[in-house]
Amino acid sequence: MMRRTVLVAVVLASLALIVGIVAWQHADPGPAARAPVARIPAGATLLETSHYRVHSTATPDQTRQVADAAESLHAAYMALFADEVRAAARPLTLVLYADREEFQRNNRSRPWAEAYYLRPACYAYYGGGKENPHHWMLHEAVHQLNTEVAGWRLPAWANEGVAGYLGASWLEDGVLTPGRSDPDTYPIWWLSRMKLMGSLQADVAAARFIPLRDLLEGRGPGVDQHVNLYYLHYWGLTHFLFHYENGRYAAAYKQLLAHGESTPDFERMIGPLGDIEEAWYAYMLDAIATMQAYEAENGIER
Repeated sequence: MMRRTVLVAVVLASLALIVGIVAWQHADPGPAARAPVARIPAGATLLETSHYRVHSTATPDQTRQVADAAESLHAAYMALFADEVRAAARPLTLVLYADREEFQRNNRSRPWAEAYYLRPACYAYYGGGKENPHHWMLHEAVHQLNTEVAGWRLPAWANEGVAGYLGASWLEDGVLTPGRSDPDTYPIWWLSRMKLMGSLQADVAAARFIPLRDLLEGRGPGVDQHVNLYYLHYWGLTHFLFHYENGRYAAAYKQLLAHGESTPDFERMIGPLGDIEEAWYAYMLDAIATMQAYEAENGIER
């Protein structure tokens, strides 16, 4: 299927969340006696693939499209973290609603959520009328992979960062390309509204940019009031760590995800916070400028 121009996808990849609306529920494995159970909608069909069981009230074609996208994500995730992760022994569970209204009637997450992961299932809806109708599910499926396959218990910046990074990556002909960003996904489509002014200190003072230490340590403005701001930071930091200077920090970032997550771990494995923050800020300025140019060229108004 022909898609809109990939200009921004290519440039953003080389530079290397609507409404901010994805929520992740921190999973509590608990004892075996309290094993969580997925809430399956009445009348849902079941589609089984190599790695997923998809319970769906969407149409068969829509369900297959989301299932295929999830399988593409699974393959990309396993390839990206080949040295850190081993495949799960049992299928993973996805719950797909036919539309946003049905999802909202059954939402067990935050009121503003468009999708969520509540172990053992990801819950999302088919985004009918959108160029990328499955990116909500892909974002949540990354949280599921982080938890149920990798076995990681990550802080928000890393967990949402990896989910935003992969969930917003370009999917074409059944292949998801990590880091090649799709402008029709969250949070990418909000980049041009970030409106950084070019002064790190001024943007921090105006709450347009969250300092790196605050992001790592869970401080800063309230997330419920600044959802988009946070998800852009989560996405941007992970994209930066994977792609800055041809992947200078990529190997260390993977090790950080697998073995460390504290601020001292970050500084030991990645580098001094001040130096990283300055480079990351400049990286975000470039990403914003690229998105603004793409939108201007294509007559897009967000």
